Amino acid sequence: MKSARKFTLAVKPIPEGYHTITPFLTVRGADRAIDFYRKAFGAEVLGRMNGPDGKTVMHAELKIGDSRIFLGDEVPGMECSSPETLGGSPSGFYLYVRDVDEAFHKAVAAGATVKRPVENMFWGDRTGSLQDPPGTNGTWRRAWKTSRRRR
Repeated sequence: MKSARKFTLAVKPIPEGYHTITPFLTVRGADRAIDFYRKAFGAEVLGRMNGPDGKTVMHAELKIGDSRIFLGDEVPGMECSSPETLGGSPSGFYLYVRDVDEAFHKAVAAGATVKRPVENMFWGDRTGSLQDPPGTNGTWRRAWKTSRRRR
C-alpha cells in the first residue's frame, strides 16, 4: 500500500479583500437590515446563505466602501440574540465618507432615526449618530466623519 502524499497549500492568514477584523452583526430582520444598508450606505451584497426555512438569513456578507461586514438573523436557543432582544447594545461603528451631511441625509431618507444631528466636534471631526430602522439596536450609532484635523 502506498503512503498518502501530503499536500501543503499556501493559505493567506487574511483573505484577499478583508481586513484584520470583520464585524458580525446579529439582527432581528436581516432582510430589512440588508435593504437599509444598501439604500443608506450603498452596500453591495457579496453573499448570502438562508437557513432551511428559506427565510432566515444565517449569514450575509456586505461590502460598504472598502470594508466588509457579516450579518445574520437572531436564532433563539443558539446564542444568537439581537440587540433588540437583549435590550440594546454598547457597540457601534463609524463610517468615514467624503460628505458627512449628504451621507447622513441619505441614511435618514432610507429610514434611520436621528440620535444626534450632524455637528462639528471639538476634536476636529464632523459627526452625527443614527439608529437603524429595523430596530435592531437602540443604542447603536452610526457616525459620519470628515477628515481628522492633525494636532
